[in-house]
Formats: sequence, structure tokens, C-alpha cells
Amino acid sequence: MVERGDSAPLLRWAQGPAVSPPQAPELQAGGRGWGRGGGGRPAAEPPRRREPEELGASEVLLQPGRLELGDVEEDQVVAVFVVTFDPRSGNMVEWCLPQDIDLEGVEFKSMASGSHKIQSDFIYFRKGPFFGLACFANMPVESELERGARMKSVGILSPSYTLLYRYMHFLENQVRHQLETPGHYSHLAAFYEDKKGVLHAGLGRGSSLPPVYWLPSIHRYMYPEMKITHPAGCMSQFIKFFGEQIIILWKFALLRKRILIFSPPPVGVVCYRVYCCCCLANVSLPGIGGTVPESKPFFYVNVADIESLEVEVSYVACTTEKIFEEKRELYDVYVDNQNVKTHHDHLQPLLKINSADREKYRRLNEQRQMLLYSQEVEEEYNPCEEDLFVLFFLEQNNRIFQTLLEVSASQDKTLTAEHARGMGLDPQGDRSFLMDLLEAYGIDVMLVIDNPCCP
Repeated sequence: MVERGDSAPLLRWAQGPAVSPPQAPELQAGGRGWGRGGGGRPAAEPPRRREPEELGASEVLLQPGRLELGDVEEDQVVAVFVVTFDPRSGNMVEWCLPQDIDLEGVEFKSMASGSHKIQSDFIYFRKGPFFGLACFANMPVESELERGARMKSVGILSPSYTLLYRYMHFLENQVRHQLETPGHYSHLAAFYEDKKGVLHAGLGRGSSLPPVYWLPSIHRYMYPEMKITHPAGCMSQFIKFFGEQIIILWKFALLRKRILIFSPPPVGVVCYRVYCCCCLANVSLPGIGGTVPESKPFFYVNVADIESLEVEVSYVACTTEKIFEEKRELYDVYVDNQNVKTHHDHLQPLLKINSADREKYRRLNEQRQMLLYSQEVEEEYNPCEEDLFVLFFLEQNNRIFQTLLEVSASQDKTLTAEHARGMGLDPQGDRSFLMDLLEAYGIDVMLVIDNPCCP
């Protein structure tokens, strides 16, 4: 039995139902429809996640932190592809559109290492200036040539990760279609013709790629869109999975450290943990963050990404490849399931949970319980757990930086223990965190919390 790092409902959903071999001729001939949310559905499939256009305005546009009218981005699918596992050659791209686009490495990004042990999965990843989403499925077959299993992934690339969620259901249907009727690409070709974006000239193989333009605010852009892709709420699962360790991850995320999350497949739920980690570092105060790098969500990475990770100074990513743990030069923080660790001596104090950390976690859980109660007794709209999670850390971060800015603008520029408590921090336990924070953000204040016997 495959080892799992998380038994939460979201992971069970992420693995999904098994793909069954075709049972009747009509299954071979009957095509699956395509469109924004996918097409035809087998009767045995679980209930479909509703697409944005099927949700009411109050559900999509009027919730706190969600997109407002006029902010919807246009579709821009720049590539669609099918990856297969060949028992003799390994992972390979068997079909793609456009045919001249550089997809080197996509065969490994869209079929995570260890996927042969699971039935289905979904994977977010980055490829050059693009972001990708692929759906993987594994079907048993009576074929010696295929060694009893047929494995494929169907994926897309887009300049923005905020649009990928729209095609999750379509990709899930199409990977099943590719397993049951290999070599039939007409639906994928029609989908690409309908959704293809307008690219800069010369993005074929060997051409120079334009720079990656990272979205300025994960809370405003990424969070509202990806939220629709999960049934139970990835923020809630994130809280339940990490517990108090969330506060440790929050500190590392705010310091823009290189965070690498390891977990065995399925990797879809782990991609959501990458997203949740990025959400921990939101700050909405003007003038904050100009001196620090963006917290970049790389999502799934493998050994083919080592060279690109070597030059990154800040990122959050996940992997299923244990060899990364040995490559300490690539990361600052390594998360092995619920175990958060760092090999840097100066970051070791941040791994200790202090009284202020426990208080923050207690307040987060208390607010969650109040929210759940209010949702039961109130019929009118209430914010969901995802809104509460993001806004909780946004408020915490704003309070810290507002205090630091006020102190830096004062005459003596002295940050005291009282200031630390006012920011929700432990004057002693968070001293090294505060020092790193001041250095990372270039804030000119003098820390006078020195004597451990005087809290």
C-alpha cells in the first residue's frame, strides 16, 4: 500500500476515483465533450465542482478578497499536451499543440516521480515564463508491452496560474479519454483552437523567453481563483495538517525564505500547501516589500529544476523526490510532511514555538469556531474559512509592519519589548525573528530587547 503523508479528505479527493478499462464498444466511439468546464461525464463520477460562471455573483464577486467586476482575465492557453509513460523510454510528450513550442521537461513536471503508485492526481507547476496544470491517471491494462499499466497526463500552459482552475474538470475528463482511446486528440485540438492565447513572436524551440511577470498580490489574484478548485477548502486542510507549525511557516514565509515541501504522491494537495504558504506573507501596507523578493509559488519541482532553483533567492515549492533533502544549497527550509526544519544555524530559533505563537494559533482556531457557529445559525452570507485564514495573517502582518514603520519614523527609532507585545510577538522568543525581519525589509530601527531576564 502506498504511503500517505496526509489522510485529510482533500487528499482523498485529490487522488480521485480509479480509471476503469473500457467495457463496451460505445465507450471507444463516444467522444467526450469539451468546453470551459469540461464535457460529458460518466455516470459513476463524483459530483462536479461548479465553475465560476455557474456561481452567483455573491459567491464569486462579492466575497471579501475576491475579484471585482471587470477584473476577470481573458483565457490564454498557450499550449496543450499529452504525456505518456513508455516502459522502454520513460516519460515522453506524445502530442502537443502548438507543435513548435518548447516543452522540454514538461514530461517530468506533469507526471510526478512516484505517480505509478497512485490512480490519479493533479499537478501545478512552472515552465519558463508559463504556469501549468496537468491531470494524471493510471489505468490497468492487459498488455505485456505496457507492463499491465497505462499512465498518461493531459496538461495545459498559461502565462497566469489564476486561470488554470477553469480547466481542471476538462483535463480530468480528457486524461481518462486518452487512456481509454489512445491517439484521439480531436477534442484537445479543438479546445486549443478555442482557448489559445496570443503570444509574443518567436516562442518556439530555442528562442529566448520573455521575463516572468509575477502577480503583485497573491491575495487579490491567486487566492480568489484557486479557491474554486477544491471541494473542502485547502486552507482548512492546511490548518488541520500543520497545526501550530503554521506559525513557524508564517515566519519563514514573511522572511521570504526558500521553502521546499516534500511529500509522497499524490502531489495535488501539496501544491495547495505551496499556495497556502504564499498566502501567509500577504501585506497590504504601501511601501512594504519593495526591498524583498516576491514570494514565488513554483508549485511542483523535480531534479530537472535544480539549475533554476540555484539562482532563486525566494520561492515556495513542493517535490516528491527525496534527493532534494540532500541538496541543502537549494533551500532554507525543508518541510517533510509536518516536520519543519532548517539547516541554517541562525534560523534554528525560529523553529521553537513560543507563548505568542500559541496565542496566535489559539485565536485563529477560536475565530474558526466562531465562524463555523455563525454559518450554522445565520442564513445571510458569512465569510468562509479561506477568507478568515487569509485575512487573519494579513491583519497580523499589517500590524507588525505598521508598528515598525511608526518606530522607524520616530525620533529615537527604538523598538521595545512593549512594541513587540503590541505586534503580537514574544519579546524574547521572537527576538531573532524581529532582527531578521528588520534586515530583510531594510527597516531602520534599533532593537533594545537584549536582557533575557527582563521580558
